[in-house]
Amino acid sequence: MTPITEVEGRRLALSNLEKVLYPATGFTKGEVLHYYATTAPVLLPHLRDRPVSFLRYPDGPDGQQFFAKNVPPGTPDWVTTAEVPRMEGPARMVLVQDLASLMWAANLVTEFHTPQWVITAPGEADRLVFDLDPGSPASVVECCEVALWLRERLAADGIEAYAKTSGSKGLHLAAAVRQVSSERATEYAKELAVEAERAMPRLVVHRMTKSLRPGKVFVDWSQNAARKTTAAPYTLRARAEPLVSAPVTWEEVAECRDPGSLTFRAPDLAPRLQDFGDLLAPLLDPRTATALP
Repeated sequence: MTPITEVEGRRLALSNLEKVLYPATGFTKGEVLHYYATTAPVLLPHLRDRPVSFLRYPDGPDGQQFFAKNVPPGTPDWVTTAEVPRMEGPARMVLVQDLASLMWAANLVTEFHTPQWVITAPGEADRLVFDLDPGSPASVVECCEVALWLRERLAADGIEAYAKTSGSKGLHLAAAVRQVSSERATEYAKELAVEAERAMPRLVVHRMTKSLRPGKVFVDWSQNAARKTTAAPYTLRARAEPLVSAPVTWEEVAECRDPGSLTFRAPDLAPRLQDFGDLLAPLLDPRTATALP
């Protein structure tokens, strides 16, 4: 029998709580839901007002995975949805605005991905992002070196960057910008990726071509496009272990000598939040937004 619980006055059926989703550690679906419930105070502000795309993996990372942008069948009528313009035609997507919606979505077993714009201004970027993706044998250690260069380069334009792990192999950088077209944000990000490659040709590549990437860090600037999304801060990832896209300090980035030092699992987040709070909180303050040059 599926247990029914009440969250903020909403009745939720939370299923298969004992099901092991991460066999490498025995992490269960119940623990996934507990993680999202306890992380909600810092996660929800980064999801709010942004249409959410779900990467679902209901049988764990080794099972079927599928990316869903449209409102899933069976979505409760109290979950906020909105029509989102797309090149191929408008779509209705979910907005995770509150704890009840977060727990409903977490029960589907999802990664949370968001665009760099809010629903009130589709295609007008208020975030700038770089996804630093290492090609083996490069690792997050090399990503950190590139991240430090990008941080200084962005600072030269008056833009303050913040870092988080991707929850996989790499690193994400994000900055708050005054609303600008996604096309301009993408153009600017590409300009900096090209500059990074010129400055560190043995370490950086700005093109996605697979043959160019072994041993280098791909600076993915394309996630600034209006149609693209990036893994949200604090989301769990569909990996062998319950890895998290976790904010990190610049001191941690500068001191990274071992990939394991920037690998965070769900149980690691509570003590980090106690020590640091939300390291990405400045992204939520409109006063920190900077105009692109």
